[in-house]
Amino acid sequence: MASTFIVTADEKRISAAITTAEKKTSGEIVAVVAAQSDSYAYVPFLWSALMALIVPWPLIFYTWWPVQWIFLLQLIVFAALTLILMLTGWRHRLVPMAIKQRHAHGRAVEQFLVQNLHTTAGRTGVLIFVSIAERYAEILADKGIHSKVQPDEWQSIVDELTAAIGAHRTADGFVAAIDRTGVLLAKHFPPGTHDPNALPNHLIVLA
Repeated sequence: MASTFIVTADEKRISAAITTAEKKTSGEIVAVVAAQSDSYAYVPFLWSALMALIVPWPLIFYTWWPVQWIFLLQLIVFAALTLILMLTGWRHRLVPMAIKQRHAHGRAVEQFLVQNLHTTAGRTGVLIFVSIAERYAEILADKGIHSKVQPDEWQSIVDELTAAIGAHRTADGFVAAIDRTGVLLAKHFPPGTHDPNALPNHLIVLA
């Protein structure tokens, strides 16, 4: 999914934007896009089980069906719904937004550590993270830059990014977010003694 969400030409534009932004600062920017932050494999089984438990009640009270038939129908409902939900996009739609956001935030934190943003000199690493299935975007900044930039400044960049993605201008959104992040980094951490290119500049695409 992520590979179709971002085409090769867009990846090159985003990589070039990171390179340009990092030339103006000693900070580090990493952009990550994930197809999903969790498989939610349990969701089809949970909803199918709930529906299978509901099915017998009207049949028990309003029909003379034998219990064997009712039980067989329960099994059919459970199996059919599980298969349908596993093979369609409904799996993600049935997960409450709060749960999806919690999983996506957890994936963002994971990637912040996996990409070694916490090891940059001066603690000036910034992660721009997007999770497609959860329709979620977040910017995480290490403590060196986080202490100097107000949360509403990061949120403004995220809002602009999500608006661009919603308008099917994903690459434009990433480039703008990278540019604005670079400006904030350059303001507080201009080029200096720190290695300005310790981490990869390309967009990281996760399955």
